[in-house]
This record gives sequence, C-alpha cells and structure tokens, in this order.
Amino acid sequence: MKKIILSTVVMGTIGFAGGDITEPSSYVNSDNNSADIEMLKEELSRVKDKLTKLENRKPIEVKNKVIQKEPKHHGVTIKSHAGVIKLNGTHYLGFVNSSPKKGDSTNKFETRRNYFQAKAYFKENPKDYVRITMDTHDTKDGESNIRLKYAYLYLNNILPHTGVEFGQAHRPWIDYEEHNGWFYRSISKTLVEAKYGADITNSADRGINFKTKLDYFSSELGVFNGEGYHNKEDGRGLSKEWRLTGHILGTGKRKSKKSLTYANISFFGQQNSKSNKHGNKDLNWMGLHAVYNQPLFLVAGEYIDVSDGIASKKGIGYSVNGEYRFMSKFSLLGRYDYFDMDDNSGDKKRAIAGLSYEYNKNVEFILNYLKEGGDKLNDTQKRDAFMITAEVEW
Repeated sequence: MKKIILSTVVMGTIGFAGGDITEPSSYVNSDNNSADIEMLKEELSRVKDKLTKLENRKPIEVKNKVIQKEPKHHGVTIKSHAGVIKLNGTHYLGFVNSSPKKGDSTNKFETRRNYFQAKAYFKENPKDYVRITMDTHDTKDGESNIRLKYAYLYLNNILPHTGVEFGQAHRPWIDYEEHNGWFYRSISKTLVEAKYGADITNSADRGINFKTKLDYFSSELGVFNGEGYHNKEDGRGLSKEWRLTGHILGTGKRKSKKSLTYANISFFGQQNSKSNKHGNKDLNWMGLHAVYNQPLFLVAGEYIDVSDGIASKKGIGYSVNGEYRFMSKFSLLGRYDYFDMDDNSGDKKRAIAGLSYEYNKNVEFILNYLKEGGDKLNDTQKRDAFMITAEVEW
C-alpha cells in the first residue's frame, strides 16, 4: 500500500514540476531540473513520514467510524458454524483442617471443583445457544475425575417470555438458590443437596426445563430422568420438578447480584417417580424459600418437607443464612441447617461462620468455620473444620 501511494505521489509531483518522463533530456544539464529533483526528494520524504505516522496509529478514524488496527499475534484460530463462542471457567480451591469427634485430625489442600464451560451462540438468534460444561471433582482416593455437568440446547422465547433447556440441563431449584440466596457454593452445597443436610437431589439432570421470566414472577417447570447427572438411570420413572417465584420488587428479569435490592418468595419441589437412586421408590418433597437482599446485607431462609421416600430421606428441615457487607469488599457470613429424620433415627445439624474478601472481580477469598453434628451422624462423621477457599472465575 505504501509503495502504491509513494508511486502516485512521485508521478503527481513530476507532473506538477512540469517534467515529462517520456523525455529524459528535459532533466539533463539543467539548473532548474536539479532544483525540481531536490523539491521532489523533500516532498517524498514528507509523505513517507506521514505514512509512517499513520501506520503506527492504533485506531484510524474513517467517516466517524473507528477501525482498530489488527494486532500482530500468533494465537489460535477457532472456526465454528456459530456466530459467537464464549469460554469461561470457575474454580474452588482450598485448604481444610478437619477434626472429627472420633479419630485423627486431617489437613489437606483441595481442588474441590473446576468447571470449564463453552457456549456457542447462533447467528439467527443471538440469544439461542448450546452449552457444554465439564466438571472435575476430588474422589476419596485423591484423584480428580472429569464428568459432564451440563450439555443442553437453549432456545429463547419459544413461548411468551419463556425459554427452554433441552438435554443435560439445570434442575429448577439449586441453581436459583445459589444465585439468589446462598452465594458461597465453594464452601458448602445447599440444604437439599448437602451430604449431612437433606441430601435429596442435585443440580443437573437429563431432561427438559421451561424457564419463564417476568418482572414480578419467574418459574422453572421441568421433567427429568430423576437420578441426577452422576447416578445411574434405569428408565422406570420420571421426575416432575418446579420452582415458582414471586419477585416482590419487580426484579424478575434482572440478574441477581449483591449490589441489587430484591425480595423474593419461592415455592419449589419434586415429584420423583420410582427413583433408581432411592431403591425405585417415589421421592416426593416440596419447600418454601424467602430472601431479601440489598447492598449492605442479605437474609434468607427455607423450609422443606420430604413426604415420600426411603427411610434415610424422609423428614423435615430448614436452613437460614445471612451476609453482612460491613466494609468495601469484606463480608461476614453465617448459616445454620437442620434436618429431622421421619423415622426417629435422629437429626442432622450444620453451622457455618465465615469472612469473605473480594480480591478483585475474578477472585474471592473465604475463611470459615464449619461444624457438622446431630444424633443421625456417628462420631466419625461429626466434625469441626476450618477452611480457606479461593473462588476463581474467568
């Protein structure tokens, strides 16, 4: 490009100077011609300097539009039929000092979870996409296993204000609670999922989930295999699951975050027919949840009733938690879980107290105490633990 411009300038300058490039003798043995050549050299030098400056400028304005100069790099080119591909990850890294009521204390570093996610958005409707999320978790043998967490197609507005997930998708309750009422999944699962809580469900399963969002109401209605994403499915029954949420302050369409003021009340549950995970018996339960959040603090509570299921799952329980953001980037947090077994075999109790620090937009550190006990747990299961956690998102 530079050569073309310089050639054009040369031709134009020669013409302007009155020279004829077809007659070389016009520039021989002439003082005037020598002066013209010197002028031509000066003009070329000035044009070359201007071109160099233009090339070194990063943004170039053309008709009020900014064209960014492409950086020189040796990156990897990703080719896809999708219009946009988005990659991100979440990591729960930590250290735990655990002291059981009976047995030796342990100290260990953990990579509790590592999620790697890709979303491919379609050109025809940029709100439609396909998602895949891989998940690593530590086993009792000290290995880190990889398994599929999510793999679903999302189609937006297939019904008024309603999208659908089809595949290995979100189940209606846990994802909502973790993004509205309990922001610290990195240190503890919610009451319905925690091993020494109710332990009745998990967050993903193969099925279909219809998700509706309005200002004052949102819902998720789904049908799933019922066993969850890491249990065997024998095909004998399906699980009908739901969440119905009233958004008192009209925030149903907004993404929940700590800086948003919202107040929500939810009714949720499952009618899980012939669950293979529970001995091919029905597992039916429901619950109520309420949360109020503002930039300074959060308070939340829930109540669940497991009316049908095997003896180790039936019972009633509740959970309350709160967060006080007493200083910029610092928060105090607390939670208490209780679940009473229906067969009079005892109860399960969990208590959490901690301090969090938002290091930056990608990293949050959490220091907390965890106590697990109750009559249902034996002395090797009852424990006091001190945890240090780094939650990383990118």
